[in-house]
Amino acid sequence: MKKNPRKIVVGDIHGALKALEQLVDLLNLSEGDQLIFMGDYVDGWSQSAQVIDFLINFEKLHSSIFLRGNHDDWCESWLKKAKADKEWLMHGGKATISSYADYTQAQRSIHLAFFENLQNYFVDDSNRLFIHAGFSSMHGPAKEYYESNCYWDRTLWEMALTFDNRIDTESTIYPKRLSLFHEIYIGHTPTLNYGLTVPMNAANVWNIDTGAAFTGRLTAMDIDTKECWQTDVVQNLYPNEKGRNG
Repeated sequence: MKKNPRKIVVGDIHGALKALEQLVDLLNLSEGDQLIFMGDYVDGWSQSAQVIDFLINFEKLHSSIFLRGNHDDWCESWLKKAKADKEWLMHGGKATISSYADYTQAQRSIHLAFFENLQNYFVDDSNRLFIHAGFSSMHGPAKEYYESNCYWDRTLWEMALTFDNRIDTESTIYPKRLSLFHEIYIGHTPTLNYGLTVPMNAANVWNIDTGAAFTGRLTAMDIDTKECWQTDVVQNLYPNEKGRNG
């Protein structure tokens, strides 16, 4: 029996190729399935460049949307200018640079093109927003004064966490940003920060970053059924590394 196509979101990967490969196996993908990757493909574990190779090849076989994360923006800048941001180096950049040690300039150029083509956000035909971090404009991410808010902002998630669900959607005090979309999917802020190892839902916002860069797992979720798949704890896949823990 042919399965209906699924739309699946994938949390922040942070250089964990082993986890990404394990997750794809768990998904048992079928023709027509679409994957939306929430950004932060690099920085953390030792295989950032190899994750990008995997994703470039993956897109040739499966419908894919790749969002831009703040770590991806740092890496793109380094590939373009050959100059590393000091803040980036303290947040996983060193491991990413090491992963590129044996890459030719031609290979790096292919990766730069991948980063340059990342989307700051995506809205599907059911008015569901997919964005790495959030947005601050009351008119949505398309009206952001600083596009970097799309991959740095945490105010949207903080607002959703403190939202009073007793407020009716038709109320004049219902948050404007939440009313713009049917659902909003983000990464960027690990659910480990709140003591959880699974995706979190607050108001109509879903956070899919379950801390793969640290002591968590890499997660994917079917946005229609909310079924989730999770890998092993990523630290156990890289027992001799610290990821972004060190």
